[in-house]
Amino acid sequence: MPTITLRLELHKPTQAKQEMYQRMTEINTAFANWLLVYPEVNKATSKIFKEFSHEIFPSAVVNQTIREVKSKKKNQNTKSFKKLWCCFNNQNLKVEKAGDFYTVSFPTLEKRIGVPVVARPYQQEWLERILNGTVKQGASELYRKKGKWYIAISITFEVEQRKETKVMGIDLGLKYIAVASVGTISLFFKGNQVAFVRRRFGAKRRKLGKSKKLSAIKKSKNKESRWMKDQNHKISR
Repeated sequence: MPTITLRLELHKPTQAKQEMYQRMTEINTAFANWLLVYPEVNKATSKIFKEFSHEIFPSAVVNQTIREVKSKKKNQNTKSFKKLWCCFNNQNLKVEKAGDFYTVSFPTLEKRIGVPVVARPYQQEWLERILNGTVKQGASELYRKKGKWYIAISITFEVEQRKETKVMGIDLGLKYIAVASVGTISLFFKGNQVAFVRRRFGAKRRKLGKSKKLSAIKKSKNKESRWMKDQNHKISR
């Protein structure tokens, strides 16, 4: 079954809540790094947090962090975490609806709280499917990006098997960004314009680099990335 991640912005959290989320992230990261060198991490349970700190911390987050550390240490040989966001399983994060507003509730340093989220129309469709049980809600992550706090919810769903016999083959390349073929019919997407635009961006950044305009270089990279994402989206459509 396919899985997607629904990224929802928290709606105007207060300064106190933002500080609490940040504090939770700091504690969680420190705990994860402590677990990496703990000799019996494979036998660890939520009770082990008391050996790390006397602070009050949600056991739901502790259990998820233990699972994450075990997996990263075993499969990726992780040595340290720069930042490890707080995660919740499907039993500890609940999606609810009050009137026209959607909220998510999860345990925090103080108590379990429900916070409103900013839901776009396409996101509302997925939230409704979570509420009516037609999709399976997975693990969730509380994280911060560009000064805003978000909750990311993984969703697994079933897809109906299509009965069409025709299959489209897609080949990606440089001269042609994509070639889509169905039987003997092919559609070509040339990469001339993309190559030209990217060369222009590259030349501009080289000039900015000589002038040591780092912020302008970053803006140029972001602009190129957005333009390229738009091109890919148009081709895929």
